Amino acid sequence: MAGREFGHREGPVLAQLHYASAPSGSEDPGPRFTAVGAEVPPGVLREAERLLGYEPPPDSPQQADAEQLKRFPTVFGFSELADGGRLLSRSVCTGTDWAGGPVSFHTHAVLLPAGTRLPDGVLPISTWESPRWAESTPPDGGPGPVDRVEPSGLLRKEALIPFAVSRAERLAAFFADLRAVAAEPGAGQIVVVEHDSADVARWIALACTVLPREQAHRLTFTTYTRDPREARQQLVGALPSSEPVADDERYRVHNCTGRQPSGPVADTWAEVCARVWRAGRPDLFHNDPEEVGPLAVSALVAGIDLRTDARAAAASWAAEQVDALPDEELTALVAGLCGGPVPHLGSPSAALPGAAEQVALAALLARLDGRVTAAVSAPLAARVLASAVLAHGPVPVLRAGSLTARAHDDLARDLAPSLRAGIADTAEPAAGRPLALLRAADLLDVDCQDQLPELAERLARELVGASAPSLSGGDTKPSPEPTESRPGGEPPAVGCPPALLDAVHTHPGLRVALFGSLDTLASADPTAVARVLEGSGLPLSLQQSGFPHLRMCAAPAVTPAEPDDRLDRFHGLLRTAGVSPHADPTVLRTALRLTWPGAELPTGQEASLLLKELGSDSHRAAGTRELLIEAALTAHPDDRAAPELATDLLRCFTAELRPGRRTALQLLEFTGVLGTANEGEEWVARVLSLKSSAADPIPETVVERAFDALAWRLLEGPAPANELYALARSAEPRLLGAYERAGRSDRVSERLRTEPAYVAARFCDWSAFPGTAPAWDETRTALLAKVLRPAVRALPAEAQGEVEAALDRAARGKLDAFRAWNRPGALGRLAGKLAGRGRRAE
Repeated sequence: MAGREFGHREGPVLAQLHYASAPSGSEDPGPRFTAVGAEVPPGVLREAERLLGYEPPPDSPQQADAEQLKRFPTVFGFSELADGGRLLSRSVCTGTDWAGGPVSFHTHAVLLPAGTRLPDGVLPISTWESPRWAESTPPDGGPGPVDRVEPSGLLRKEALIPFAVSRAERLAAFFADLRAVAAEPGAGQIVVVEHDSADVARWIALACTVLPREQAHRLTFTTYTRDPREARQQLVGALPSSEPVADDERYRVHNCTGRQPSGPVADTWAEVCARVWRAGRPDLFHNDPEEVGPLAVSALVAGIDLRTDARAAAASWAAEQVDALPDEELTALVAGLCGGPVPHLGSPSAALPGAAEQVALAALLARLDGRVTAAVSAPLAARVLASAVLAHGPVPVLRAGSLTARAHDDLARDLAPSLRAGIADTAEPAAGRPLALLRAADLLDVDCQDQLPELAERLARELVGASAPSLSGGDTKPSPEPTESRPGGEPPAVGCPPALLDAVHTHPGLRVALFGSLDTLASADPTAVARVLEGSGLPLSLQQSGFPHLRMCAAPAVTPAEPDDRLDRFHGLLRTAGVSPHADPTVLRTALRLTWPGAELPTGQEASLLLKELGSDSHRAAGTRELLIEAALTAHPDDRAAPELATDLLRCFTAELRPGRRTALQLLEFTGVLGTANEGEEWVARVLSLKSSAADPIPETVVERAFDALAWRLLEGPAPANELYALARSAEPRLLGAYERAGRSDRVSERLRTEPAYVAARFCDWSAFPGTAPAWDETRTALLAKVLRPAVRALPAEAQGEVEAALDRAARGKLDAFRAWNRPGALGRLAGKLAGRGRRAE
């Protein structure tokens, strides 16, 4: 390579170096530079000495002949220098000492200054065994600069393809390590063990082919070293006899003389590169071969079969580049992605794609569908749909024109069992995968009509919430207790999934079945369904009739302020239902529960009107009898219509009332007749008897109402002596409490101030029956002292005279007792005398 042997067209001019062992008989036996270009800096020579030597393999013959010397490894290296320059060198053994001394060698090198490449952009490995490399020092000892390097024919494609095929099982692992080392200088070194250094050169050529051009120019290497641990290059060649480095984690060792590697390589790019080389298509490594997407696309277009992760990468990249790819390339890509039969049950030869590939294929199909002809996209649509159904992937939304007639028929035949099984899969949310599979079944004309009722019921349950009552079998009459919407008390989420709304609009059979299931749920729990329907967007208008409960639940919600408003809403709901409650009593129950939701109940007046207007038979059939009874028994004490409601309930439901309910209603009814011509006698005894004889506890509201009504009846006018005595003798604390509260009321105080006869009557009552019961004595003496005494003191003299006149007519001794009680200073003594053992006398 002396002088101008390398020729030049354009490119940098490179300095040459020759380094060789000492001549035979030399006084200095060490190697030396025998020729150095004038352009070589002195510092480079010191550094180059550590790179340009030669050590034969440990097992090499000590007395090698010419043929054996040819088999000695060639050290072809490309090394980085401290100043950023590179040194490309070739070292060969030229002889061995007969006594086993140092070998003879010669090294020829060229220096590439920092930032430069070989002339014409030739890759360093391409000059392996170039005919221009010299095996001896030029005779004149003064090598001139060179400006051209002739590539070697040994590393052409025709030679590398057979080599790559012979190393097929090792390629992916090698390329994976190469990618890591080339991208990060500190990622370690690759050690390739081969029997021949020429094979290491071929590995380096394979590496430079798959790497981006810039990385290929920077990759440092050596085809042979006796001790890889002393090598500085990124890719180091070794022989089996070289020093081992298998236990050192700094080295990624590929021993091509040992066992084949086992297991797949995770690096998708490396795996694609391996398949491209095995297919003999290194021409596909163009542009940026390190990006797996375009490389995988090129491989598929070329008909190279790829692993599922590589196919996913190709589909993902193509989906992003659809608008930039030519139609013929898209057509070839779809053919490559869909090569082989469409996967279906009973077709083990057609492997199902992985999850990532399914997603990527679906994304590509979404971009292609409608952009290319069905003849091109139909195979992809068929594969995506089949894979989604069989491998549980995302189900694509296909158009009617996405499939050819043949693909449609084949898919319908192969996928029908799986489609039906997926629609019936209760492990999946009904609004998710089963609904998507139903859409696919419709596209393929697979009959699933018999599955619609069950699917619709599941969809309805998901909309309303897990707390919905059962839809199948059993009594659908509601409990009087409100139904909880969801655990934690939170209402169900409002709104329908878009997929469900689409299905409702496009699938009449599903729509009818869904509305029917929701109607059944609405009958069982109308308030829960009403919450869900608000803002759901369900198009009830698409069905002109039917589903009365659902229609009522979908009516706009209002919050009536007055009883008349609530009754107006109730009647409006019945009109919305479009069904008479006499024809279908269940609509009566739904309308009632929507008008009075949750724990809210009608007032006595509202319940009476509902009973009279609709009749007992309707309420009996609708199961709303208990609601009316609850309305009566829990009515507010101020609700004057409650006793009349109790009378109507006792009349209408005599045979159905439980004993406890009947007694409670009788007690409530009696509160309404007190003070009327129908009140009869023995009021106290009757009230206490009803309370004590009830089979079940009487609601507190009814007991309180009865005691209050009885107390007021005893205080409103002259009380019969036997009733007052019954009150005193009962010692019923709550009844006496009600009597005392009524006696202390403003209403009684007002009459005491204005009606002398009323004062006389109360004195007679509150001074009667002393000693009958301590509780009575406490009550009456408290009323004497705290209510009557202040009222009497405030009366004018004329009014007091009228009181005494009334007492004189009332009973023997009452006038004297009153005067003694009313005499100043005599209150305490008289009170004690009247009270007997009373503890609250004054």
